Amino acid sequence: MSVAKKEYKRVTVKSLVEMKQNGEKISMLTAYDYSMAKIVDSANVDVILVGDSASNVMAGHETTLPITLDQMIYHASSVVRAANRALIVVDIPFGSYQSDSKEALRSAIRIMKESGGHAVKVEGGEEIKESVKRIIGAGIPVMGHLGLTPQSIYKFGTYTVRAKEEAEAKKLKSDAKLLEKLGCFGIVLEKIPAKLAKEVAESVSIPVIGIGAGNGVDGQVLVVHDVLGMTHEFNPRFLRRYMNLYEEMSSAISRYVGDVKSRDFPSEEEQY
Repeated sequence: MSVAKKEYKRVTVKSLVEMKQNGEKISMLTAYDYSMAKIVDSANVDVILVGDSASNVMAGHETTLPITLDQMIYHASSVVRAANRALIVVDIPFGSYQSDSKEALRSAIRIMKESGGHAVKVEGGEEIKESVKRIIGAGIPVMGHLGLTPQSIYKFGTYTVRAKEEAEAKKLKSDAKLLEKLGCFGIVLEKIPAKLAKEVAESVSIPVIGIGAGNGVDGQVLVVHDVLGMTHEFNPRFLRRYMNLYEEMSSAISRYVGDVKSRDFPSEEEQY
């Protein structure tokens, strides 16, 4: 069944709730710099996530753990300057909110004040409820993140599918209800069984965005470098590549190198 889409000049947290209520799927992609964010925003993506995945994609770290709050603010401020329509959600990085709720609030305030972002995202449920409560209490919109939470990778020991066992699935459902009760405007569910993700999405009134969580949720998020095929060694089942920029860019750069070496570039027409 086709759904009439409402046009949004600027997407807000309220817009996302309306989309869920109207049955309109929510599109979400990452961006970490001005140029990429400009392209993503112009394509009418609803939400841009300035993810701590910048630690992997932009800096080459094995995990998301090394990226700092200052670095996240740098990336977020670059994205904010580019986007005119999308809601900008910024990850609070590992170590900037887990230890106590006051530190969590300080980190969230810095992100909002120094980057101009519209909301923050945190990983976890019951374990971080005091931090979530304090941030939301200060008027800052919060998006939750459950399932595979990359900041806890050393606890999990693997990037495998989460919540396949009954106990973990029960806790995930409980955490989702808790995040809704605390006032989160949305939840990301990463790499969990599609059936469970659908149950969670139907059990809460706030939007649930999936990555490797099937199509029964309210929207989808992917890393833009994966979608465009700029990365080529990462091939999870949930990823659909829409381009192969790695090969195209490599070929273009090789041609440039060849033209410089052969003195073909610059030509007479390309000189002053």
